[in-house]
Amino acid sequence: MKMTGHKILFTCFTVCVLMAGQSCRKELCYNHWEHSSSVKADITADYIREWEIDNLSEWERNWDEELFDSKYEDHIPELPGGLRILVYRNGGYEIRNIAPEGELVQLYEGDHSLLFYNNDTEYLLFDNLGTSASAMATTRTRTRFSLDGTDSKTPTRGYNPPDMLYGCYVPSYWGERKYEPDPMPISLRPLVYTYLIVAEFDKGIEYVKKARGELDGVATGVYLQSGTTSEEAGAILFDTDACRMTDYGIVAPVQSFGIPGYPYEDYASTKADGTFTLTLEVELLNGNTKKYDPVDVTAILEAHPRGGVIRVSGFEVTDEEGTAGGSGFEVDVDGWGDYEDIPLPIG
Repeated sequence: MKMTGHKILFTCFTVCVLMAGQSCRKELCYNHWEHSSSVKADITADYIREWEIDNLSEWERNWDEELFDSKYEDHIPELPGGLRILVYRNGGYEIRNIAPEGELVQLYEGDHSLLFYNNDTEYLLFDNLGTSASAMATTRTRTRFSLDGTDSKTPTRGYNPPDMLYGCYVPSYWGERKYEPDPMPISLRPLVYTYLIVAEFDKGIEYVKKARGELDGVATGVYLQSGTTSEEAGAILFDTDACRMTDYGIVAPVQSFGIPGYPYEDYASTKADGTFTLTLEVELLNGNTKKYDPVDVTAILEAHPRGGVIRVSGFEVTDEEGTAGGSGFEVDVDGWGDYEDIPLPIG
């Protein structure tokens, strides 16, 4: 049977409509839970952007911009690039990744608990996720050798400063099937804080080219549900990229979980079970290096268990040290150069 032009056009139009209809049905099927009776939560996230917990020092009000070589707000952490949800139910858990500001999420009927934290970290490791109570964030272990090579057989073992971490825990959510989503506003609190280290030199700062150091005795991890820091202590190793030279010394913002075994809710000063020390190491303009004896900063960290200013003084480089010939330590164009992260078991 012959088909006229009008019949051909009509047939083509019909086929196109059918194909479009199938495409629409497929699209609706794919997103059916969003539009039908289902369990869904509309998550909206905000972030408590604090870099230190004020313990009577009132750093923000008493800030010395010249001494600290920065403004107080310069240390406020950035918003994260992504958000992760651990959905706990029936003795197990599932992982969801969503936008940092939140989004619509499909859940299940019945009881859930939900653990939130940002997923855009580089150095953090997440362990013991089987239950929300045991879930913990730690930071990667590393080692570095002495600057002059004399102690290369006994390298310093420690940890990278942790990335910024926020967390929130919803202990109970009861899912019911319905057309409208449940609004779920959450507020994520900081689980990593910043210590602004201010090392003042009595003399010789003009001879210093670069600096690095370690903050020893701080917590190596934090429990995601409660915000309590781990009992294990270690040394946070910070490098030249964290240190700025000033006319009077060295300033270095160093991120940390805080002191060991410290609960999130209790911000009062506490007597720490251990000693905290700060060790500073410098490279001079002549290529020589100098490592200072550890400085006891226990009283400062007991008063400021979650971030704040660590101000120490008494460092010096003598004229003899600053003008002496090179020690034979070979300095390349980048000074000490890059360090290498080497994962090591700590135990």
